[in-house]
Order: sequence, then structure tokens, then C-alpha cells
Amino acid sequence: MATLGAFVTIDKSSPIADPAPVLQKGIPTSHIVPTIHELDRLNFGNQYSGPSRPQSPHGVQASVTPNELEMSHPPSPINEDAAGVVQTLSNPPMNKHRLLSACLMCFGNGINDSAPGALLPYIEKHYGIGYALTSTIFVTNAVGFISAFPLTYALQARLGRAKMLVLAEAMMVISYIMLVCTPPFAVVVLSFFFSGLGMAFNLALNNTFCANLANPTTTLGFFHGSYGIGGTVGPLMATALVSRGGGNRTAWSTFYFIPLSVTAMNALIAYLTFRRYEADNPAPTPLHPASSHPERDFSPESKFQLLKESIRNTSTILGALFIFAYQGAEVSISGWIISFLISYRHSEPSRVGYVTAGFWAGITLGRFLLSHPAQKIGEKTAVAALTVGAIAFQILVWQIPNAVGEAVAVSIVGLLLGPIYPCATAVISKLVGRRLQMSSLAGISALGSSGGAVAPFFTGLLAQQAGTWVLHPICIGLFAGMLGCWWGLPRAAKRRE
Repeated sequence: MATLGAFVTIDKSSPIADPAPVLQKGIPTSHIVPTIHELDRLNFGNQYSGPSRPQSPHGVQASVTPNELEMSHPPSPINEDAAGVVQTLSNPPMNKHRLLSACLMCFGNGINDSAPGALLPYIEKHYGIGYALTSTIFVTNAVGFISAFPLTYALQARLGRAKMLVLAEAMMVISYIMLVCTPPFAVVVLSFFFSGLGMAFNLALNNTFCANLANPTTTLGFFHGSYGIGGTVGPLMATALVSRGGGNRTAWSTFYFIPLSVTAMNALIAYLTFRRYEADNPAPTPLHPASSHPERDFSPESKFQLLKESIRNTSTILGALFIFAYQGAEVSISGWIISFLISYRHSEPSRVGYVTAGFWAGITLGRFLLSHPAQKIGEKTAVAALTVGAIAFQILVWQIPNAVGEAVAVSIVGLLLGPIYPCATAVISKLVGRRLQMSSLAGISALGSSGGAVAPFFTGLLAQQAGTWVLHPICIGLFAGMLGCWWGLPRAAKRRE
């Protein structure tokens, strides 16, 4: 013991009074104040895993259902601009056929828009009317476009893509049936309402489809390039048909058997290619909100709310004004350049009827050849440069006192205008976001494309009083308006990782 005592010192002080309580199992401990480290853990736990589970009176956590367990985790971030699965022409495989169908419909639209330019002199002669009254066909066409705006989104949601496209083509078929009957002029005016309504439907749906494929600017270039092909062959066929009609006063109406056949074929192809479109593009779910199918929004917002929001969107408003000016200049040139050449260059209708075809050929080449380089350069810069070039050559068309020189200059104007529409559609579709894409593009197609009716109408009214030379200052003013709207568009937000 003595040896042990050399190594161990025994403290004989008094025992500790009132020792700290010892935690015992089964006794509630809610009255104990947590330490700083425990508070930090509780705070971060609430932030990342939600509030803690309620405790039983004995400190045991209550049972958790599978749904509660899932909801206890942080929600997936919802971002309408998040990158979903981008479809390509080969995924799903039917997309290549759908793009072909969309291009054929746009081809039919081009025939519809370009033919009146070559037929107007014959329609005026047949009914014995002037420029102002003839221009009313453009007004009802605009009314058709505008009427489609509030209907497109709702009808597409109710009918589905395939039936909606069939309905669009059916509206155009009704228009052509009315025209081939050579009706009174009032019925001719009414027929252009149905063609405008059908075109607005198929443009909104097909623009949305192409804008959501990989390489949208290039895809839209091919889509709208098909419109240029239709615009090229339309005046050629119309001029050849009415020129060979001799004294037949109804030769102009016979032309409409051609677009009638094309549109009926397009309705069938559209149904066959798009009938499984919804199956290939499943509706988004709460766990997968980002989808390449923007027109079916998972949120419970009403269609009216989406429509109202798209109308108030800055990009939608400026985009509609931009396309309004673009389409106004494009269709005004196509519709009135021949009348200008006949009145001021004293050309024969049968000889200058092909000038419109040259203009649309330029648009076609521009869309096929310049859309991809414009995407590489940057759509915003490319569109501004192309518009300035179009202004310069439109001035040449006005000032060159030679029909051949003017025909060449008009073709170059078409070449420069060609890639502008697909570039603008690609840019605006990115700016508005996926949730508003369908309603915004429908509004741009409807309200914007109505410029292709309003501007030619006012050109005709002014031409009745002052002469068809007013075409050129009107187009130059529209090009200037395009530049203003384009520079006013907001910058595209950089992608957030």
C-alpha cells in the first residue's frame, strides 16, 4: 500500500453538491436549451430538408408516409427556360416527315400570298373596279389573321395538333372553292377571310414546331424557304394561265384549282404525320416540368391568363410590330410592283408578270442560303444589316427608269429579305420562353402577319389618289420601322447553369 500511495494522490475534499441532471431515456428534453452547434444544424436542416418531423411525447419520431417523405426533400427548381430534351429531325423519326408536311403547308401559303399580285390587273378588269376597291381583299385577309389569335391556343389544346392542322387547311379549301366559282366580288372579298384564318392557324403551329427542333434558325429557314418556293411558282403559274386565257374573263379564277388541290393534299399529309404528335411529346409532369412541348403547360393557369400575359410581353409586342412591318413591305412589293411597272414604265402585263416571281425567287434563295450564315454571325446583327441593304435596293427600284433594271433590283430586295423572317422567329421564340411560346407566336403570326394585308390596302388607297409610285416610300418607311422594333427587343438572357 505504501508503494501504491507513492503514485496515487487521494483528494479528500468535500463531494460536489447539486450535480447536473443526467439525461435518461424516455424523459422529454424539450426544456433543454440547444447549443450554438445544435442551432446551426437545426437551421440548415430546416433550409435544405424542410421542418423537422413532429415528435411523440416520448421523443420518438412519428411515422412518415411515402408522399411526406418525398415532400420533405427540397423541391426541384422550376425554370421555364430550363433546357429540356431538344428534339431533332431523327428523334423521333417521324419529325423529318412532319417537317416535310410543314414545308408543304408553307409552300401552299406562298402560292396563296403571291398569286394576287399577278392576278390583280385581271380581277380589276373582270369586275370593272379600281385600286381602292380591289384592296379590300387584303383587309378581310387581315381580319382572318387577327381572328385566329384568340382561337389558336384554345383550339389546339382541345383538338390536338393533327386535327388542328386539318382544320387550318379546311379553312383554305373553303376559300378556294368560293373563288373557283367566279362569284360576285363581295364573295371574293369574303373568301380571303377564310384563307387568312387558315394560314394564321398553320403558321402558328408550324413555327412553334420548327422553333423547338435542334438548330431552329436553319430549320425555320427551310420552312420559310418553302414559302418562297410557293411564292415563286405562284405568279409564274398565274401569269401563264391568264395570259393564255385570251378573251376568257374568268381565267383568273381557274388558277385557284391549283392551290385547292395542293391544300387538300396538305390536309391529308398533316393528319398522317402529326396524328401521334402528342404521344411523341408527352405532357410535362411536376417532376419534369421542362419539356420540348411548350404548348401544354402543366401549371393550372387558364388559357386566358396565358393569352393576357403574352399580349403584355415586351418581346411579343415588338415582335408582332416587326413582323407587321416586314409582312407589310413583302406583300406590298409582291402585290403592287407589277401595277407600278405597268403605270410608270409602260410595260405589258404578260411581260412583267414574272417580276413578282423574281422577287419570290430572291426570298427563297435568301432563306435557303443565308439563314445558316446569319445564325453564325448572330441573328440580331444579321437582321439589321439585311434590312439596311433592303432599304438601299428599294431606293434603286424607285429611281431606276428601266423595267429590266428594276426587276433585278426587286429580286435582290427579295434575297435580302429572305432570311429575316426565320431569324426573327428564332430570336423571339427564345425571348418569350417556353411557357408563352405558343400563344406569343400565335399572336405574332396573327397580328404581325396582318401587316401583309393592312399595308397593301393603304398602298392601294393612296395609289388610287396619287399613283402606284407610293409603293416605294411606304416600303422604305416599313423597313425603318423594322429597324426600330428590332433594336428595341430585349437582349437574350444568358443561359443559367
